Amino acid sequence: MKSLTIVNRHYPPNPGITGESAWDLAQVLIENHGVDVHIVHIDRTYDGGGAIRQPVGQTHAVSTIYEGKNPLLRFIAGPLDGFLLIRKALRIRKGPLLVMTSPPLLPFWASLFLKRKNWILWSMDLFPEGFAADGKIKETNSIYRWIIKKTYQNAPKALVALGPNQAELLRWKYQHSIPTILLPCGVLVDQPQDETRPEWRMDDSKIYLGYAGNVGEAHSAEFLERIIHHINPDHQRLILALYGTKAENLIRLAEGKPGILVLKNIPRAQLQWLDVQLVSLLPKWTHIAVPSKAVSAICSGSPIIFCGSKEADTWELLRDAAWLINTDESLDEQVKTLLNSLTLAEIEDKKRSARLVARRLNEMVTQAYQQIEKLI
Repeated sequence: MKSLTIVNRHYPPNPGITGESAWDLAQVLIENHGVDVHIVHIDRTYDGGGAIRQPVGQTHAVSTIYEGKNPLLRFIAGPLDGFLLIRKALRIRKGPLLVMTSPPLLPFWASLFLKRKNWILWSMDLFPEGFAADGKIKETNSIYRWIIKKTYQNAPKALVALGPNQAELLRWKYQHSIPTILLPCGVLVDQPQDETRPEWRMDDSKIYLGYAGNVGEAHSAEFLERIIHHINPDHQRLILALYGTKAENLIRLAEGKPGILVLKNIPRAQLQWLDVQLVSLLPKWTHIAVPSKAVSAICSGSPIIFCGSKEADTWELLRDAAWLINTDESLDEQVKTLLNSLTLAEIEDKKRSARLVARRLNEMVTQAYQQIEKLI
């Protein structure tokens, strides 16, 4: 029997998009291909936006060294958790290792300890690059440069990347021609849709725009501020369900404004009721992160307004069902112009494109799962 060990910080029943992606892959490999799948993960919870799922496969939980919310201690604990995960995976000895990129520096430990092992890198957000992007450390720092060097010193046998541009960046960093599989994150295989009209959608003559999810270091608070400022309550509604480091100030700005409703959560099954979903990625995070919520939005049937770089995989993969707010230009003028010009007819056209893009994304996922099964 073929075996595979997936290594990642998150795994159901704890929520989190990377864990749910691992769950989707594990389920397909087990049910369709009879693979003996083992998952090594951290035994802790995460404030993510996903639904609660029951685990599949053989799970192996590793205790984290710190479970609190102190930013400094979490910053220290994350990289050490990666060491514990790799150590546990090596002890299990069940097939090749599919190493994801959470917690931070997990690929660093893989590069150090899996030199002669058959391992595959499944890239989500990239670290330590993410630490430099959010200002936690400077790129010129000697420790950072040493970790970067060691992280990309020993290339994996294969690469599973979120998009073609991230894949190209990683091959350049490893200085190696690595066999590559493209697997966009956010195409959730087991995702029902709620056909019951939610209470917040009261008037189909209005355009419903929404942002449901994390507003963290990689995302543009300015973009949402401009949306809040320019929303037209006569023709539009803005639905916000925010969490993350930048959420509190945005919620304070939005509350009480006409045409804007702040919710604690929008279940994924209700995302289809949003006409347009909002997604952002700061330029310095391009290729380091690829927002899964953009893919989830398209797969729910909603086109997106993407605030980011034209070079990002989000725009590369989803442009047919998206509008671009280019971070190289003034956000205020672009947002104002776009919101003033949006029509229901144009949105319906983009929704049709979203269905075609979603079909293509699903085909990419199916093909990626088949390629992964062949690798092991």
